Amino acid sequence: MVSVVRFENVGLRYGTGAETLRDLNFALEEGSFHFLSGSSGAGKTSLLRLLYLAQRPSRGFISLFGEDVVTMARSRLPALRRRIGVVFQDFRLVSHLSAFDNVALPLRIAGVGETEINDHVTELLEWVGLAGRSAARPATLSGGEQQRVAIARAVIGRPELLVADEPTGNVDQDMAFRLMHLFDELNRLGTTVLVATHDPLLMSRVPSARTMRLERGRLINGDTRDIAAQPPVARTAS
Repeated sequence: MVSVVRFENVGLRYGTGAETLRDLNFALEEGSFHFLSGSSGAGKTSLLRLLYLAQRPSRGFISLFGEDVVTMARSRLPALRRRIGVVFQDFRLVSHLSAFDNVALPLRIAGVGETEINDHVTELLEWVGLAGRSAARPATLSGGEQQRVAIARAVIGRPELLVADEPTGNVDQDMAFRLMHLFDELNRLGTTVLVATHDPLLMSRVPSARTMRLERGRLINGDTRDIAAQPPVARTAS
């Protein structure tokens, strides 16, 4: 299987303190579904920041889609980021745009026509229960509504990799299960999915998913594949 994500001996340190992440070795296969669990402060958000290219590691090797992103020129990173859908804990919606336009943003950046955008965004907003809130701006939406807009924006373009940080923390259980079904359906279409959550009930909704657990910055269990058994990824000069 092709590895969409590959970490080799990765460490992350902020400033001069102790490492937040230590000796991470794992690979995520194309089309796989993973949960990332761990207590608060274990390093889940830091690991996700490495995955969506908001942070470079202090040491080690990371490849995404077969490309070395540690030494990659910064000018090439935006094109790679467009292949990744991200659900942030703090939503990061564009405040002056409506819910509709926030969700439509990735499609407009990709040059999709307005008729197609209207069809897709309208359908997805209905799916997440926001059909009547499409014109609302983020400041007028509840936390749960903002979360659903953020999720819709992350999945609208059918990204190759979806990274979600506690994506159901602000919605009720029924909507949480509905959103997990959306992630599962996206995965069935070929997207590799990694969801960070501490909710075992949520994880039970995707029984085929694999689980990784972080504890004090280290992966302590899970059934990720041994990277030693996979061929090395070619390092490319920046």
